Amino acid sequence: MKILFALLLIPLLMTPAFAQTNSQTLPTEKGTLDVKLSYDEVVIGELTTLRTDFINPQSQQIQEHIDWSLTVSKDGETIWGPTPLSHTSEGYLKNLKYEFEDEGTYNLEFGIEGILFQPIPLEKVSFVVEIGEANAQPDTLPLVNDNGGGCLIATAAYGSELAPQVQQLRELRDDIILQTKSGASFMNIFNEYYYSFSPTVADLERENPIFKEGVKVTLTPMLTSLSILNHVEIDSEQEMLGYGISLILLNVGMYAGIPAFGILKLYQFRKN
Repeated sequence: MKILFALLLIPLLMTPAFAQTNSQTLPTEKGTLDVKLSYDEVVIGELTTLRTDFINPQSQQIQEHIDWSLTVSKDGETIWGPTPLSHTSEGYLKNLKYEFEDEGTYNLEFGIEGILFQPIPLEKVSFVVEIGEANAQPDTLPLVNDNGGGCLIATAAYGSELAPQVQQLRELRDDIILQTKSGASFMNIFNEYYYSFSPTVADLERENPIFKEGVKVTLTPMLTSLSILNHVEIDSEQEMLGYGISLILLNVGMYAGIPAFGILKLYQFRKN
């Protein structure tokens, strides 16, 4: 049901989001933890609070007792850190602050080296924070990346992040969805929900070939409907809204309407 709900959510990319806090959630390199970074609007020259939650990807609960460090870089050059290895017994950081001194693209890289007082091989997770003019479009999680934190379900279903179907999703995001403010806002919200369950689904796909083929069948109608956006010109928020409404109605019809109609017909046939 979660997968179906996520698929139906994708066409809602035209829905504006008015969250007060910027938020990103990403898995560490080997998927041991999910790390959520939240922060209010950045004011250059003032301290910004970087609320950080370390989350157990299996239980989706805060993971207590984490050893961590932080490195901040800009334009490929380290400008702060790495900080000394620190420990949080609560499993979150509410008083971590950093002063962004000027505009640009910053990379905040957390290193995780221990869980529940047990040392682990270093795992990293990096967040990109755009400050100033570069922040016109909110940061979103990439659909594909080298750390395996991309479109996990589609990548596992089609066997490679280079598969045409996965490429289609990435190009759709970069070339169309993120070209509007409402689309970028939607991707922020969608990614946070998507990464709450996609690692588990991807693992099931790799372990169960039958389930994997079932996911492929489920993804096909969505990919077909989204491909419509590749053949239209979207130059305004209004056009994105119009196409978005059309796509969500189309997907509701495919994923809910047609099965419901089939069940109703079967019921009527058996009744007669």
